[in-house]
Amino acid sequence: MDFWIVAIRITFLSQTTTGILGNFFLMFYYVVLYYRACTLKPTDLILTNLMSANAIIILSSGVPHTLAAFGLKQFVSDFGCWFLLYIQSFGRSVSIGTTCLLSVFQAVTIRSRESCWKYNKIKAINHIGFFISLLWVFYMLIHFAIFLSSFIKLNSKNVTRKRDYGYCSNVGPEEINDSLYAVLVVCPEVFLSVLMAWSSVSMIAILYRHKQRVQHIHSTHGSIRTSPESRATQNILILVSTFLVSYTLSSILRGCFALLHNHNWWLVNMTRLTSLCFPSFGPIVLMNHYSIVFRLSFKWIRNKINLILL
Repeated sequence: MDFWIVAIRITFLSQTTTGILGNFFLMFYYVVLYYRACTLKPTDLILTNLMSANAIIILSSGVPHTLAAFGLKQFVSDFGCWFLLYIQSFGRSVSIGTTCLLSVFQAVTIRSRESCWKYNKIKAINHIGFFISLLWVFYMLIHFAIFLSSFIKLNSKNVTRKRDYGYCSNVGPEEINDSLYAVLVVCPEVFLSVLMAWSSVSMIAILYRHKQRVQHIHSTHGSIRTSPESRATQNILILVSTFLVSYTLSSILRGCFALLHNHNWWLVNMTRLTSLCFPSFGPIVLMNHYSIVFRLSFKWIRNKINLILL
């Protein structure tokens, strides 16, 4: 068991460190892009918000779990425990909603060559900021309502169980709060995941048809480089697929964690680790795609600094 405890500690530390560095690095990169152009492309704007939501999850969940794994137990008060759970749930919901928005927007973009979709693309671009703001405000209010309802009942005598999160413990929500959470959070998340999967399948079908159309060009003129649009779509598909796999596994384990009264050591730690997979490793997919752009951006920054020093 000592070996597995050390392995869990190293994994938590690796996930948290990778998540903090990756998400904040990408956020800094998009700040540089905004500084250079005074605007961001819709996809970059969505990715900026996605990295912000991932950073919230890492800071509110990854850091406390890492400290608890290294032996610092029950260091958060009851109110702090509820507040951290609120931030974690809020960040998770925003991450799901933003990833769905990214997938749907990219599906609309690659279908914009069809005349009936051109107008939809223009409308989507014009309202992308509104959709993102609505997403943040909606989930902030929803989770605050659940948080307030649960915190008011903190000292209720009807509580029958207590949940241990390592860094803190709190009383389990009553059935009415469980039902409220299912209706306001779980059901919309399931719907967004289905919509995300549908848009991803749609993009795959479009890319496959496009490949079939240009197959004769490949055979006539030899190898032709993939278009930037197709490369961007493929990377977003990888990002969304990574999200769906990690989210599905995390949801299954979270469901087992919520339903079972006696929590196995493996179940507790696997639930925590899988919930951090996408926020920690999602930026790596984007860094792989934008590696050349990163080098150009930092070359530009270095030149600017040299000019200032001179």
